Amino acid sequence: MKIRQRLAFAYIRAKFGLLSVLSPSLAARSAFKLFCTATDRDVKDLPEIFRQAEELNLHFESYKIRGYRWNRGASRKVMILHGFQSSAINFEGYVQPLIDKGFEVLAFDGPAHGRSSGKYVNAFQYRDFIRQIHENLGPMHAFIGHSLGGLSLSLALAEMQHDEKLRVAIIAPATETRTAINHFCRQLNLKPDVKKLFKDIIVTKGGRSIDAISVTESMKKIKASVLWIHDEDDRVTPLSDAASIRNAAYPNVRFEITKGLGHSRIYRDGNVVEKVVRFVDGEMF
Repeated sequence: MKIRQRLAFAYIRAKFGLLSVLSPSLAARSAFKLFCTATDRDVKDLPEIFRQAEELNLHFESYKIRGYRWNRGASRKVMILHGFQSSAINFEGYVQPLIDKGFEVLAFDGPAHGRSSGKYVNAFQYRDFIRQIHENLGPMHAFIGHSLGGLSLSLALAEMQHDEKLRVAIIAPATETRTAINHFCRQLNLKPDVKKLFKDIIVTKGGRSIDAISVTESMKKIKASVLWIHDEDDRVTPLSDAASIRNAAYPNVRFEITKGLGHSRIYRDGNVVEKVVRFVDGEMF
């Protein structure tokens, strides 16, 4: 962590320490906003393949969404879903291989990410955004989701009509929301009363318990054929969170475990890209 980042982090922790004393409820609300904020927007120059895309400008809730489409009119459609503090352009390596397989490819900067508008977004909004795209520009024959995109996709699929013909590749998904919350609270050194209020906000927003906001719970309702790729060294969304799913040995879920790719390099790895493309094209199941 750079000195500038360390100073900013120290300031934020001090701010929440003071807020916790003055108003625990305000501290909790402020923590929730920060939890839902992509502080680093990925707006680097568009890769060449994105300059060749049909640009889509859509509305979702109060957000203006930037999207991209290739090979419009193809018989099969695939949607790419990036993770937290990422953007569609980071998945450039998937686009041409999917086009070559005959897919119409859709990729979007999620709400409050990349070139889309907004300051805050949570998994439930991302879930609803996925459903809107599926209903208005689909139906999708396959989805590819990384990190928060994987969690939000699982929440969406648990409420969508689908069958085993749907292909879903999830890469290092944010399997358990409880893990993300605990990590976030440790980083900010939130006091127990503020942490409880913070969790209460999330439960209220989601209309369910923290443990129910998870890929683990959603997987019980997912019928799609799922390729789950995760790295042993992932410190952001640990593989251990997927233990109960692996132990359940769902017949529609296949795990591929990598080593040394961590959380962010895994979806860019050439071998991973190849496996995902082959999978969504109908192989491996």
